[in-house]
Amino acid sequence: MSHSPDPDEDDLGTTPAPRPVFHAEQALLGALLFDPRLLDDVAGISAGAFSTAAHAALFAAISALPPPDPAEHAKNITWINQVLAAGREQARGLTASYLHTLIQVCPWPRHAAAYARMVEAEHARRRLRAAANRLVETVHDASLPEPVQAVLAEADALAVTVDDIAARFPPRAGVLPRTPVPPPAVVPDHTEAAEEEQLLLATATAHPADVESVRWLLAEDFTQPLHAGLWQCLTALVRRQEPVDPVTVLWEAQQRGLLHTGSEPGDVIRLLAEPAGSVEHWGRRALTRSLLATADQTGRRIQAYTDDPTNTPFQLVTGARRSLADLGAIRTRWQHATGHSLPQRARATPTTRAGPPIRLTAAASQPPGRPAAARATAGRIT
Repeated sequence: MSHSPDPDEDDLGTTPAPRPVFHAEQALLGALLFDPRLLDDVAGISAGAFSTAAHAALFAAISALPPPDPAEHAKNITWINQVLAAGREQARGLTASYLHTLIQVCPWPRHAAAYARMVEAEHARRRLRAAANRLVETVHDASLPEPVQAVLAEADALAVTVDDIAARFPPRAGVLPRTPVPPPAVVPDHTEAAEEEQLLLATATAHPADVESVRWLLAEDFTQPLHAGLWQCLTALVRRQEPVDPVTVLWEAQQRGLLHTGSEPGDVIRLLAEPAGSVEHWGRRALTRSLLATADQTGRRIQAYTDDPTNTPFQLVTGARRSLADLGAIRTRWQHATGHSLPQRARATPTTRAGPPIRLTAAASQPPGRPAAARATAGRIT
């Protein structure tokens, strides 16, 4: 990730408690100012790897200027003055005294390669954090006409960043982040999700033969535990080739202990008795919502990993890849689902409710009684 320093920025150690990488940057720059020939040992980083504009400007100047003759450099500060002049073009707050301070605070110039590796590791953390931020922001961008495609593009960009970091810091087997997985910050809008899941369950109950066409939909894609359980009941009855109707589903639900959570039998019967639209339509809506929620959780999990300074680049790579694998699994199912729908695009538009683009918002309570979506569609869908 490139660094865009502010020419007027003066960030020469004004932070009350600088991070350890700040001291590593100082040590590296001090080593290079002391012996410019050491630049050959730190070819793996660029100015963008530094955490402050002043340090980035100094490294860029050191990298751009021809190295001085070692004997002359030992006798005068001509080359250091040239570095200062070039650095001030990007960070006017630089001073000659700060450059001399950098040389003084460097413990061992011959450790320049180790300091550079520290700088590179922290830069990798910032790059990964920025990519995860973009993924989460895209999930919640309500202005996108094709939210899923945009989210998957950001997921691909995040994966490229992870691969790039892995090339420099190959992951070690079995080294996972110890950071606790954060709870979901947001969940799908339970009002809309609950209505559409009820329509899906009722329609699948009325047309059980269509359940096989949505085998890509799993119970984990539902936002409500009861709905997830009822979907498992439905698919189990279909798989066993047993009769499917609201009563048989209710009986299966009882056998699975779903009614022990406070759900009344009459409520379940009513929930399953109002079909509308098609099973595939509502199934794709549920899967899309699940994909966006998974992408959000993937980004937030990687954010949590990068916020934990105890995680090494090796652990960040391993944890990020594990998180992206979860998103990849549901992505495959989503592509399978939407691929099945492609041949139907030439057909007439069905009379089912298309619904607005699915977004993630703050949780809302589930309204009681008959779903609003069912009331809106029951009168016009046959």
